[in-house]
Amino acid sequence: MWLAPSCRIILIERMPIESPNPVQPHPILTEHYRDEREKREWLRTIFDDTARDYDRVEGWLAMGSGRWYRRKALQRAGLAPGMVVADVACGTGLVAREAVSIVGEMGRVIGIDPSPGMLGLASESIPIETRHGRAEAIPSDDASFDFVSMGYALRHVDDLAVAFAEFRRVLKPDGRLCILEITSPESRLGRGLMAAYIKTVAGVFCRVGGKSKRTSELWRYYWDTIDRCVRPQTVIEAMRATGLRNVQRCVQLGMFSEYTGTK
Repeated sequence: MWLAPSCRIILIERMPIESPNPVQPHPILTEHYRDEREKREWLRTIFDDTARDYDRVEGWLAMGSGRWYRRKALQRAGLAPGMVVADVACGTGLVAREAVSIVGEMGRVIGIDPSPGMLGLASESIPIETRHGRAEAIPSDDASFDFVSMGYALRHVDDLAVAFAEFRRVLKPDGRLCILEITSPESRLGRGLMAAYIKTVAGVFCRVGGKSKRTSELWRYYWDTIDRCVRPQTVIEAMRATGLRNVQRCVQLGMFSEYTGTK
C-alpha cells in the first residue's frame, strides 16, 4: 500500500448508526465480493492498490472536462467563498480540489475517505485536512459544516439512509448537500454504449499506462455499480426521508446526476 510520507491523516473513530429501513445502493455483487462485511475490506484494498492510476483513467473517460464540470456543479449547489466543506469519499481529491478553489483562503475543506492510499494522494497535491472515515460514520461533530459534497461514490456506501442521516447530522442549519453521481441510461442501447465506452477506455489505459494490475478490475466494478444502482427516485426519497429539504436532481447530458438538498 502506498502512502505519501507527508500525509497527515486524522483518525477519529465513530460508530455507524443503524437504519430501521436500510436502502442499499445496489445488490451484493458476488462477482467481486461475497457479502457486505467483505465489501468494505475489498473496496479499501482495491482503492489503495489503484490510487496511482485513478486520476489518469478518470481524465481519459471525461476527455479533460471533469474539472470544469465538478467546479460548475459545486457552484450550482451553492458552494461559496469562506465555507467549511466536508468532501466525503474524497478519493484522490478530484472534487476537493475544485472546492478549495471556490472557498478560497477564508474557507476550509476536509477530505474524508476509508482508503489511506487515496487520502495520501489527495493531501500530497491539495491543501486540505484528511480524515479516515466512511459516509455512514463521518468523523466530525454535529453541525460542523456549511457544505457536504460526495463525488461519484454514492454507489459504494452500505446504506443510503444511514449516509444521508450522517450528512444531515454534520451539516449546520441551512447547510447544503451536493452529491454527484453517474446514472445509467434507461434504454438497453444506452447502457450498452456506456458500458462499452467505460470498459474500452479503462482497458486501453491498463494496457498502455496502468501501474496497478487491479485497475481494470476496479473499472469493471465501477460499471457494475452504475448499471445496477437504484434509480434516481429511490435516492431522492431516501434523502427526503432523513429530513433534508429542497431535495432536487439536476441532470447533465442525460447521465450526470446532481442531487442537492439543505438541512
